[in-house]
Amino acid sequence: MKKLSARRRHPLAALVVLLLALACTGGLYAAFAPADKAQADETAQSLAIDEGKKLYAVGCASCHGTGGQGTTDGPSLVGVGAAAVDFQVGTGRMPAQQPGAQVPRKKVIYSQAEIDQLAAYVASLGAGPAIPTEEQYGPEGADIAEGGELFRTNCAQCHNFTGKGGALTHGKYAPTLEDVDPKHIYEAMQTGPQNMPSFPDTTLSEENKKDIIAYLNAVNGEETESPGGLSLGGLGPVTEGLFGWIFGLGTCIAVAVWVAARTAKAKKS
Repeated sequence: MKKLSARRRHPLAALVVLLLALACTGGLYAAFAPADKAQADETAQSLAIDEGKKLYAVGCASCHGTGGQGTTDGPSLVGVGAAAVDFQVGTGRMPAQQPGAQVPRKKVIYSQAEIDQLAAYVASLGAGPAIPTEEQYGPEGADIAEGGELFRTNCAQCHNFTGKGGALTHGKYAPTLEDVDPKHIYEAMQTGPQNMPSFPDTTLSEENKKDIIAYLNAVNGEETESPGGLSLGGLGPVTEGLFGWIFGLGTCIAVAVWVAARTAKAKKS
């Protein structure tokens, strides 16, 4: 009797087995890895909120209320978002030293990690503007000329046309925008701190905000030159006219007095 020949495998069988193994591995990864990452992110966020709540209870609750609902000494923080916290605390305006017409910028007392934790807690109280990314406020791809037009239309009335700041009513003022972190300028436009109106994306788009920040960097940068001579604070024609009136007219009067004195002395001699 002839021996039965061994049954031969199809040449594509090995390839099919390999593809099935890869599919199973990918399926397991898709089933478990993203879930693990999402769980880790959620845990980290929960820890940040818990730590932020502790910092809030010590430094903020006395004015803004134990749950951020606000008191007679401070407004509600429900819905202000993480961007408002990053701006106010990141510029040293909060915690405030004392009540007044306006809270000034001062030395920052919290680390950036603590600010992020406070922001996470306040953001958990209600939806609001998020902290912008560097891509949103960075100068790459910005239109400086467009930013200048937007700034002069929307901001120069208070901050003057180069961002040097200016006085408002009842002891309030528009602060200078020199040496201000671009992130904080973006957040100020998002949230409208203190006397400033807010400019959400429906009013000024992300591109508009980026253009404005690029313009401010251009006019207040270290390499910026003033072709007109003395900038006199960049406050415009009122300051320039006052300078001309006091020093120009004063010089003319002094010269006139000197000429008259010399003439009278010459006549006596």
